[in-house]
Amino acid sequence: MEYNSKEIEKKWQDYWKENDSFEPSEDFTKEKKYILSMFPFPSGRLHMGHVRNYSISDAFARFHRQQGKNVLHPIGFDSFGMPAENAAIKNNANPKTWTYDNIDYMKNEFYSLGFSFSRKREMATSDELYTKFEQAFIIDMYEKGLLYREKGLLNWCPHDQTVLANEQVIDGCCWRCDTPVVKKDMNQYYFKITKYADELLDDLKKLEGGWPKQVLTMQDNWIGKSNGLAFDLFFDESSHAKLNEQFKSFDVFTTRPDTVYGVSYTALAPEHAIVTYMIENNLLSDEIIVEIKKMKTTSSIDRQKEKSGIPLGLNVIHPLTGKSIPVWIANFVLMDYGSGAVMAVPAHDDRDFDFAKKYDLEIKLVIKPFDGKAEDGKAYTEVGELFNSGEFDGMNSKKSQYNIIKYFEEKNIGKKTTNYKLKDWGVSRQRYWGTPIPFIHCEDCGLVMEKKENLPIALPDDVEITGEGNPLDNHPTWKHCKCSVCGKDAIRETDTMDTFVESSWYFLRFCASPENMQDEAFSAEQIKYWMGVDNYIGGIEHAVLHLLYARFFTKVFRDLGYLDFDEPFDNLLTQGMVLKDGSKMSKSKGNTVDPDEIIEKFGADTARLFILFAAPPTQELEWNDSGVEGSHKFIKRFFDRSSNIVACESIPKIAHAELSKDEKFARKKVYEALVRANDVYNEKFTFNTLIAGTMEAMNALNAQSNSDVWSEGYWILASIMEPIIPHVACEISEKYFSLNNLTKQIILDEVFVEDSITLGVSINGKRRAEIEVAVDESKENIITLAKEKTAKWLENKEIVKEIVVPKKLVNIVVKG
Repeated sequence: MEYNSKEIEKKWQDYWKENDSFEPSEDFTKEKKYILSMFPFPSGRLHMGHVRNYSISDAFARFHRQQGKNVLHPIGFDSFGMPAENAAIKNNANPKTWTYDNIDYMKNEFYSLGFSFSRKREMATSDELYTKFEQAFIIDMYEKGLLYREKGLLNWCPHDQTVLANEQVIDGCCWRCDTPVVKKDMNQYYFKITKYADELLDDLKKLEGGWPKQVLTMQDNWIGKSNGLAFDLFFDESSHAKLNEQFKSFDVFTTRPDTVYGVSYTALAPEHAIVTYMIENNLLSDEIIVEIKKMKTTSSIDRQKEKSGIPLGLNVIHPLTGKSIPVWIANFVLMDYGSGAVMAVPAHDDRDFDFAKKYDLEIKLVIKPFDGKAEDGKAYTEVGELFNSGEFDGMNSKKSQYNIIKYFEEKNIGKKTTNYKLKDWGVSRQRYWGTPIPFIHCEDCGLVMEKKENLPIALPDDVEITGEGNPLDNHPTWKHCKCSVCGKDAIRETDTMDTFVESSWYFLRFCASPENMQDEAFSAEQIKYWMGVDNYIGGIEHAVLHLLYARFFTKVFRDLGYLDFDEPFDNLLTQGMVLKDGSKMSKSKGNTVDPDEIIEKFGADTARLFILFAAPPTQELEWNDSGVEGSHKFIKRFFDRSSNIVACESIPKIAHAELSKDEKFARKKVYEALVRANDVYNEKFTFNTLIAGTMEAMNALNAQSNSDVWSEGYWILASIMEPIIPHVACEISEKYFSLNNLTKQIILDEVFVEDSITLGVSINGKRRAEIEVAVDESKENIITLAKEKTAKWLENKEIVKEIVVPKKLVNIVVKG
């Protein structure tokens, strides 16, 4: 029978749907596996990156089902977000309609690829039920003091007209549209993620071995814990007077207290409160104010490129020497880290050195190399010996840090301090298509929470989206409500949640029993059984976004009493990108590949096989049309050669000792593929090596004609390939094995026992031939065979020595 992908794939997709084949059991005594891929935004079409992501998770899920485990392999849609609004503007469509139409289309694509998702647990984060539970969590977090509102300088995307969290600013640009980000002063809601900074950092140790080292390092660096010295720099009398006696001092933080005697200037961020005061009170010229505003509207990444500064005409007093130090504004100082003010030591910091050189500021050396030879024309940043440092002269600069901090504390002029790069997570977004923040602004009561019984606070459908301003704020009626405390007229909060909030707990939502999904966000019993996620698959680009936020939410939910564990994902696999012509696939580059076209031409199994065979999952994959065709040819050959099978209900019993050499070799290659499969699915995840092993086994089977060996071979190969090419594997399995082979396979040691071995034969150490001998062959017979095989090199030669290295080689030493 000829291979017909359309017919076979439709048959099995219908079968799986009708039989609820992939729904997890409610039997919690069984060993479980929770397999999850990062869920997609419903953009309307799958791309090959999706195919790779979900082919990996599906292979895991199908394998573990075969092993008899209870498998949860769910899918949902991260369906709130700006692309829906942008599409609505472009196409004059409703974001909700656009989103759910796309979800329907993408679900059909998922199932056309044979992905074994639980259909009963499907959900979208824009579902009103999801919103209801999330808003209740937000209220609980507010009551716990983990959510607050305050005014501050925020990252603003001029293109999308919304605020961005620090983690969403990539190289100074919006993570979604690449527009340079500017700072804007406005009210914002924040999650107090900094409260968990130490725990988020310390618990990275629990993830070692299960998460890629690169991701752990990225999170460690993003949290950015550093210890150092914090102290105040006090203004001199004239500067204090110039500031109308409103500011006595400002605080700075340094990780290099050993350089404190070398401070020759200080610098403030252009957003610093002192600078703002001077602008508001006309203490600076119009020209300088223009320069400051230009700095403030420059992206943080651009501010680090070319250093620029403005003298403020202020001075502070050095806390140890009593000398006067000028105060500058410097573009490289950011409010995101520390206090927005720095002490500058140009002699021992490259950035400070460049700035001092540009503006001809003093450079004061206080550390010298132990050999006394410092390189001119650059900052000395290595460990050395202190000098020009008062009572600390002669000390090792590294070791002196403890003593200097101790001195500051004894004099009550500073203290040891820990700082973090991590800032509280700003979650307000001035957009329509997101979860409404469940708060109310009342003139009498202030900011109050909505009552839980009134949830969900759903979005209005009759909204006009123009791309200008917040559609909810402009809606004529939606924002008008009653205060939940006093009952008077009030205004509903019109900001919506950052969409990363929804993805920070969706993996828990799948732990709701289908029977109770309407009544609870997740079930305590199901959470206890299913969590943590055994295998989580997704892109490394989420290392300090989704993955950090999900860890934070898990710890918050633990502290709120919803669950009793610390980390959500036991094992993380970060798959590489799919490239074409050396570049990431994108519509703008015209190098995309439509999965639907591949399925139509070759079938879903071909797409799955190629995507898993072309490269290990953690590496980038280069799209190759001929590789796709090669995968299709292999599947056809795999299907066609199944005609050599004799139908059976159980694996054939074979007397291995009675087989020919080719038959034994075929069995060995089949079982080698099985051993490799267990290794790949459980530890290495290098599906390409498993597929290569199957191809080798097929070649070995083809070199012999024993029908029992063929049947046994296919019993095993169809089983280990079912997670990768499920449609054709199931078709073969049903026809010949009544699906009985889709279970755990037993490895037979007998097939690896060698009857004979190959030995190299050398004359005077130079390899001349090979001989095949029985494993237990005597030394005498081995020597005889070796001489026969190398007779022409032994003619007219005297044999001096005959050496047999067991199971490796024969060496004959001759002369003459």
